[in-house]
Amino acid sequence: MKIAIVRQRYNPFGGAERFVERALGALAAEGAEVTLITRNWEGAPREGFRQVTCDPPYSRLFGGRAARDRSFAASAAVEMARGGYDITQSHERVPGCTIFRAGDGVHAAWLERRAATLGPFGRIGQGLSGYHRYVLDAERAMFAHPALKAVICNSRMVADEIGRFYGVDRDRLEVIYNGVDTAAFHPGLADEFRAATRSAAGIPADVPLLLFVGSGFARKGVPQLLQAAARMHRRDARIVIVGADRQLAAMRRRAARLGLGERVHFTGPLKDVRPWYGAADGFVLPTLYDPCPNAALEALACGLPVLTTTGCGAQEWICPGENGWVVDALDVGSLAARLDDPAGFAGEGGPRRAARTVAEPLTLAAMAERLLALYRRPGIVAGTV
Repeated sequence: MKIAIVRQRYNPFGGAERFVERALGALAAEGAEVTLITRNWEGAPREGFRQVTCDPPYSRLFGGRAARDRSFAASAAVEMARGGYDITQSHERVPGCTIFRAGDGVHAAWLERRAATLGPFGRIGQGLSGYHRYVLDAERAMFAHPALKAVICNSRMVADEIGRFYGVDRDRLEVIYNGVDTAAFHPGLADEFRAATRSAAGIPADVPLLLFVGSGFARKGVPQLLQAAARMHRRDARIVIVGADRQLAAMRRRAARLGLGERVHFTGPLKDVRPWYGAADGFVLPTLYDPCPNAALEALACGLPVLTTTGCGAQEWICPGENGWVVDALDVGSLAARLDDPAGFAGEGGPRRAARTVAEPLTLAAMAERLLALYRRPGIVAGTV
C-alpha cells in the first residue's frame, strides 16, 4: 500500500508532529510504502519513509500566512494527484485528500470561541482577516470534496463540531485519540524527579505545585490562569508554566504585577517535560480552544488530576472531583476556585490513581491499531468496496 502523509512543517514541540511521527512508524512497521509531503521537516526523524519537499515561493509581504498555506496546499495537491498513492492523509486543509486528520480542530469553531473574547472592533477585524477567510474557505472546500472518505477526529468534541459546522456524515468521522507512551509517562516519575526538580527551582518539597504545559499562551489561557492564581485561597501553592511563546516576557511582567513573582515559575520551552510531571501535584490547562492536547494525556498518564475547560477535547476523560475538573475558560472566578482543588489533592493517592486509570487504555499501540483499521476499511482505498 502506498500512503502519503501531508504536514507542512515540523515543530519539535507540536502535538500534530508527534502524531505524524507515530503514524509513520506504525505504517512502516506494517510494510507500507510511506511518503511524507512537507515544506520543511528539518530536525525530525527521517527513517522509514520517503520525503517529498513542496516549497513553492510566496509573497511574505503581501500574502503572509495565507499565501504560505495556499502555495503549499496547491503544491501538495499536485503531488497527491500524480504520486499514485492508495491513500493520502492530510494534516493540513488540502482539498482532495482521502483522509483528513483534524488535529488542529475546526477553524470555524475556534473563531467562534475567540470572538467571545474580542470587543466590537476585534470581531470586525477577525471577520475581515484574509488569513481567516482563506482557512475557512479551504476547510469548507476540503470537507465538501468528493475524494474525502474519512476524517480522523482526536476527540468527540471535534467530531461534533465538524458535524455542526459542515454537516459531514457521522459515519465518516472516526475518533482516534492521540495516544500516550504510558511507559514513559507514569506516576513513578514522582519518585524519580520530584525532589531534585523542585530543589533546583527553589520550590519547597511540601507546597502544592500545579503544572501548565503549552505553547500559544493567549489561546491556552495563560492570562486567565495568572488572574485566577492571584485570587487563590492557597497562597502557598506554586504554578510552573512550560512552553514557548512570543509573549513569554510579557507574561512574566504580568505575573510580577499581580504579585505572583515567587509563586509562578516560567521555564520556557522544554523538550523533556517529564521531570515537571514528576514534580507536580496537578495539571491545569485553562485553554480557550484545544482539540485534544497531548500534554493533558501525558499528565493523566503521570497520575496528575487535570483542570481544563469546556473548550478542550480532554474534558471527556474528566470525572469532576475524582480526577479533575472542567470550567468555562472565560470564568476567572470559577477557575480561581477550582485551582484550589488540585492543590488540595496534593499527597492524595486516590485522585492520582483515577487519573492514571483513564490514560492506561490510550496507548500508542491502541492508536496505531485504530489507524491501521481505518486504512483497511472498505472504501478507503480507491477501488475497494
